[in-house]
Amino acid sequence: MEAGGEGVVTDVGAGQFAVPYMAIGTIIDDREPAAVREVLSSGLPLSQGVWRERFEERFAEHVGVRHAVSVTSGTVALELVIRLLDLGPGDEVITTPQTYQATIQPLLDTGAAVRFADVRADTANIDPDRIAALITPRTKAIMLVHYGGLPAEMDAIMRMAGEHGIVVVEDAAHALGARYHGRPAGGLGHIGCFSFHSSKNISTLGEGGMITLDRDDWARRLRLVRGNQADLLLTAAGTAFGDSTSPPPGALFPGDAYTHECRGVRRAGTNATLSEAAAAVGLVQLDKLPGLTARRRAVAARLAAELAEFEEVRVQPVPSGVEHAYHLFTCYVDPARIDRDELVRCLAAEGVQTFLRYFPLHLLPEWRARGHRLGECPVAERQWFAEHLNLPCHPGLSDAQVELLATALGCALRKVIRR
Repeated sequence: MEAGGEGVVTDVGAGQFAVPYMAIGTIIDDREPAAVREVLSSGLPLSQGVWRERFEERFAEHVGVRHAVSVTSGTVALELVIRLLDLGPGDEVITTPQTYQATIQPLLDTGAAVRFADVRADTANIDPDRIAALITPRTKAIMLVHYGGLPAEMDAIMRMAGEHGIVVVEDAAHALGARYHGRPAGGLGHIGCFSFHSSKNISTLGEGGMITLDRDDWARRLRLVRGNQADLLLTAAGTAFGDSTSPPPGALFPGDAYTHECRGVRRAGTNATLSEAAAAVGLVQLDKLPGLTARRRAVAARLAAELAEFEEVRVQPVPSGVEHAYHLFTCYVDPARIDRDELVRCLAAEGVQTFLRYFPLHLLPEWRARGHRLGECPVAERQWFAEHLNLPCHPGLSDAQVELLATALGCALRKVIRR
């Protein structure tokens, strides 16, 4: 097993498995190439154009927010949001240990202290009780993940954040298609971040990301930085603009740069513009999202039905009023009855590829170097080392593969359960 952000349990190539852990080719049809051909034949620019604007508008409508700002990857989305928060030495951020390292890796450059809140034993989502225990007057943000596509307990988290003036950032990379009491993930906190990597719930030619939010001033700042312009504090006509705003409505930038004075630079800009071809594919994929999500849920239901007869295995529960996106299908074995690694080997022998996601972040070298240690998040540690397992659950699986997966799962469990 690899001790990294994504634990590859088996080292056999995916092509050698009858049931691969992930696939995307089967969810691409004639509509995606047609969209790319339309872009290429339009004579319009391949960046900064109408397809990106349409994609952002449609995505904002889907999430139920005022603004959606597209970028080149989910990692870049998180990086730009961390820049937006203006974090520095003395600030604290509470986050989950159960996520991919990209969620918090940009915090290494800020000087802010990271405090890991352990996860719930049933959902692998961040535990609101542990968040409450870690909040101090220096806490500026909570960065959470909807693990596997199951929304975190947002009512409790947002209530705490409101009481203490804390910004809540949703890493919703797993959760496109999920809903929490009728509201889409990514529109539940103050800021949402999405990934369109080829492994995610929709894809924009392999890479892409989106930032969702309601605040006009934050959206303006993000668009400036995304477009290779510095995030400036400006003055004009002797008037200082507030620290959280850009020039007032009607001010042109950078065309009127000679009429404004800079009194500070928050962050440098970068070029993180999503290409027009990628955005056009994103529009097609967004249309497909309901069907893709329904297929994920159907696969998950078949797996849950197979596991129902095994009291030694429990599945991630879905509370009332919550709709799971099933980017991951997660189950937990009773380590007193099942050796999880032996189960993984049995599944591989049956032709099923499995991964473990994710190695607890506080145990990675870069975070141990900052004082984090084994024992800090015992639930996440116990799950990773002995209990949790992610099974294939994606729209690329055929009906025959789903049945093979369910049969192999039952067969493997009967072999490894200690009677």
